[in-house]
Amino acid sequence: MPITKSAAKELRKAKRRTERNKRVKANLKYLERKFLKFIKEKNKEKAQEFYRKLQKALDKAAKVKVIKKNKASRKKSRLAKKLNNLLVTQT
Repeated sequence: MPITKSAAKELRKAKRRTERNKRVKANLKYLERKFLKFIKEKNKEKAQEFYRKLQKALDKAAKVKVIKKNKASRKKSRLAKKLNNLLVTQT
């Protein structure tokens, strides 16, 4: 239990931040699952749409430091590779 007023406030802030981070990470996982599902189904239009959404979400998460920027870059790169493989094989 916090003893000082400032420690109590920091605890409240930490709880709010933890909740926000959980929501952001859950959304990232959801978008990634949907994207990979569309890749597996070879639905290139939906895959492209979800890649854009996922890319935007990863950049925002990295900006507010929910995830590190290198992790965001790595995920975008790996997912782009999967998308490009789908687009090349379907053409």
